[in-house]
Amino acid sequence: MTFSGLIAPGTVSPLAGISAPVPAPAGGLRVMGLDLSLTSTGVCLPTGTTVRIKTRQRDGDHRIRQVRDFVRDALTVEAPHVVVIEDLPKHAMAAGLTAKVHGPVVCELLDAGVPYAYVVPATLKSFACDHGSADKRRMAAAAYLAAGAEFVDDKGGDQCDAWWLRAAGHEHYGQRLFELPQAQVDRLSKVSWPELRALRGGER
Repeated sequence: MTFSGLIAPGTVSPLAGISAPVPAPAGGLRVMGLDLSLTSTGVCLPTGTTVRIKTRQRDGDHRIRQVRDFVRDALTVEAPHVVVIEDLPKHAMAAGLTAKVHGPVVCELLDAGVPYAYVVPATLKSFACDHGSADKRRMAAAAYLAAGAEFVDDKGGDQCDAWWLRAAGHEHYGQRLFELPQAQVDRLSKVSWPELRALRGGER
């Protein structure tokens, strides 16, 4: 299931308790995926549920606060062990605007003591589709084939990308959610993954 719409600053995740395809194993690793954007941020919660934080251009830089505040509340409510973030696109005109969101969100992760990893778009696409230039439609089709996942109101593919980011984290840390060809899994070796205390038998 998905939730889409304008998330006001300070809003706690409206998705707690909603079932979703490919949930995390009970008592297992909790991974959150973030496809950050100033206009439409995709989030995949540790439950596997996706949400799109849709903002209005007329709100200007207040949109940064909307995304930051949602992430802050999600870290408290959803308690992820690690967050996987889609990295900024290189040489893209929109990268500067997107970077405005990355800084405050990373500060929230640092303040909360939650480790995070960056995955560049080409690596994520190769992991999902075995094609570094796969488009949004192909990424969505791969999610459906892998786990029957579908995304409502996701024309930009933000929720789908966040979903794949969560799957990448589970794959790397040995709690895979579904099977993929080894050649695709191997693409994740390019990512700089943090060590997690949760995998050493302790909690954050």
